[in-house]
Parts: sequence; structure tokens; C-alpha cells
Amino acid sequence: MSTVDPQLLASWLSARSIARGLPAPVPDRGGLRVDTGQPDELRRYVFAGADPAITELAREINQPKVFIKMCGRPSLLQARVTPRWELQPDAYLMIKDAGRNPVPSLPSGFWMQVSTEGRTTTARIFAEDDTLAASGYAVEYEGVFAFDRIATEAQHQRQGLGAALMAALGTAQQSQAAQRVLVATEQGRALYATLGWRVLSPYSTVALPDDEA
Repeated sequence: MSTVDPQLLASWLSARSIARGLPAPVPDRGGLRVDTGQPDELRRYVFAGADPAITELAREINQPKVFIKMCGRPSLLQARVTPRWELQPDAYLMIKDAGRNPVPSLPSGFWMQVSTEGRTTTARIFAEDDTLAASGYAVEYEGVFAFDRIATEAQHQRQGLGAALMAALGTAQQSQAAQRVLVATEQGRALYATLGWRVLSPYSTVALPDDEA
């Protein structure tokens, strides 16, 4: 049974690929495959729920840096794969209804730059010495408005930069019917909850260890 709407997942994953300049996801074994081809990730398979096809897929893969991801609890994904697969850190698929929130004022000395190229909007916040303090990306595509790679440098955290960044990116949303979507780490989940986001589903990941033959 699917934990989330497969179309929502497909639209979000497509938007993520656009934001990162990656190949579009393609249907594969009841889920979606993205051939990322990056040094730290060759490929990822993404499923809307605990599909039985995950088991066969996991048996066939014999190389590291290939990730199987699933909307659902980590224990459900772990039950679908062989013991050699290792759970990765917890993450969460989160959603929020559209809304035009005012962009908060930045702390003294910080400044923001927002630009849009193609479908991708980029927001960057710089410190007084012009070093990058925070950055993030957003893409609207097929009924979703996806936020991606929202990050604040450690020395600039807890100053409201993340909230300002999210609000600035949100101003690029054209359709108020588009569902806002992101994937958060455990730490990020708490921040996004304060901004009105809610967890739609755990977003679980397994991978083979790097020394796997």
C-alpha cells in the first residue's frame, strides 16, 4: 500500500532533478529510478510505499552508492531487503499548503540574493564579509513547489536565516494550488514544523556499505 500519492512523489522527484540538473526520474519496478551518476550516488530507486518489488531489486544490486528509498517507516523498508543493506539517517517527506508569507528582515549585516533561471529559483544569504551564510533552491513543476538543499552554515544558525530563505523562495511560486514539498533531516524537521510544515511520511533509505563487493 502506498504511503503517499505516487503522483505527488513523482512530481516532487521530477522537480528535485530539475533543481539539481539531474536526469528526470523514470518508472522502474513500480517505483521511480533516477540515474544520478554522481561520485557519491550512482542511482536511486524511490517507492511510494513498501512495494514487494523492493525485495527482488535489493537482491539484484551488488554495488555501493545505489540507494533504495521508500515512503514509510525504516522498519518497513528494512523488512523488504536483505541484512547486508544498511539503514541511512532518518528523513521525512514534509508538505505545506501554499501561502504568501512576508519575508522576514535579515539580521544586521546580512543580505540576500534571489534569482530564477529556467524553472529553478535560487536564494542565497551572505554575511557582512560577503561569505555565503545560507542557500536554497525551489522548483515548481506539475502541481508541486519543491524546496531543495536548504542549508545554513553552522556559524550562522539560529538567527532566522532559514526562515527568511524559505519565505523568499516561496515568493517564486506561481500557482497557489501547488503543494509545497521537501525532504527534511531529523534536525530540519523541527525547524520546518515551526514554519507550518507537517510530516506526510517518513522517508527511509537503505544502501550497501562502501566495502560491499
